[in-house]
Amino acid sequence: MYRNRFPYLVLAMLVVLTSTLAAPRMAAAIEVERVISPGGIEAWLVRDHSNPIVTVSFAFRGGAGLDPKGKEGLANMVASTLDEGAGDMHSQTVQRTLEDLAIRMRFTAGKDTFRGRLQTLVKNQDTAFRLLHLALTAPRFDKEPVERIRDQILVGLKRDLEDPDSIASLRLFRVLFPDHPYGQPTDGTLDSVKRITAADLKGFASKRLAKDNLMIGVVGDVTADGLKTILDRTFGDLPDKAAAWALPEVKPAAHGQTVVIEKGVPQSTILFADEGLKRKHPDYYAAYVMNHILGGGSFTSRLYQEVREKRGLVYSVGTSLYPYDHSALFFASAGTANERVGETLSVFATEWERMASSGVSEEELADAKAFLTGSFPLRFTSSRRIAGILVGMQVSDLGIDYLDKRNGYIEAVTLEDIKRVAQELLRKKNLVTVIVGKPDGVSASN
Repeated sequence: MYRNRFPYLVLAMLVVLTSTLAAPRMAAAIEVERVISPGGIEAWLVRDHSNPIVTVSFAFRGGAGLDPKGKEGLANMVASTLDEGAGDMHSQTVQRTLEDLAIRMRFTAGKDTFRGRLQTLVKNQDTAFRLLHLALTAPRFDKEPVERIRDQILVGLKRDLEDPDSIASLRLFRVLFPDHPYGQPTDGTLDSVKRITAADLKGFASKRLAKDNLMIGVVGDVTADGLKTILDRTFGDLPDKAAAWALPEVKPAAHGQTVVIEKGVPQSTILFADEGLKRKHPDYYAAYVMNHILGGGSFTSRLYQEVREKRGLVYSVGTSLYPYDHSALFFASAGTANERVGETLSVFATEWERMASSGVSEEELADAKAFLTGSFPLRFTSSRRIAGILVGMQVSDLGIDYLDKRNGYIEAVTLEDIKRVAQELLRKKNLVTVIVGKPDGVSASN
């Protein structure tokens, strides 16, 4: 018992040390290397020899948005079963090996990407990367683990059907993307998950996981030459080309709809959304700063101050940018008592119009820039987060020098930029509103 758990304690302690000591140092002067293996596999590397840990994050372009019609949830189910047995190793053998050697391996599915992460002590890296290689190239998808994971997913989906936040999110995306894969739930539905077969899972792995849609970020105690060997051994046997992963471009169907879903709860969940800006849009950083001032800046944002602090209307409030590969959203959320929904909507509308018509003040802009640039190093709190950032940079085509340039993009935003973007994005008449609860005095639009 203690023998099995001790490696996890060692890894956890080293991760904490990496977070508290190494990450701030790395954030101050981080150097990203491009490493290309003899087999042509590319990874972006940040070396950190302060602790004997290697962390690898990776992503394959093409995610749950490509799930076949009627089998939504396929990518998510693959992510949940990929480490449940591979090659000649059954599920229990893989899981026991991961636990005994303190290896952390995880896969997740998003709408545009399929991602994975591996973290290991250097002394166990040969076994760790062999397990990752097998999971990616020879997953078993045996009946017992597949049915066990399917049951777990179905339990979660049933729970979501009663959860106001989940209900609101599912309906919002169906309204915004009625005829596009983005409108389908990543986890699937009760019916679609039941239809997914082992053959579907194997087909996903063989068609979607390939070298031409692969992006890799590595952080830790490894050299460039050592990483080259790891890359070829781990990913070299993947197919050269994946099946086509492009989805059609789509504009959100934001036409000022209001959807009310009645549910007998004392507090209503409110979601708002309209078309946003993609990551590559030239005004993205102006929108990013504007979002911080309007609702993304937590306790300092206008919405927090006006809706929560001054009036005590909500339990939670915020805004965010949702850029996808083939669309984009500007998103807001709030939670309030049923009897105060109408007043909350009114204050939201006022703040939307005020930002769109007047922009922001010089003081607000200066404070936002100071926070967004000054807090940037805090993102480098662990090797796991840094590796994820390296992959995110590749997914968004930001360039290997992005970390050096990012704060300059923020500093370049002007008052005129924000006013222009606010007028473009904050169109109250287009805003889609979804409310789950029993809101007083609010009705659905026709």
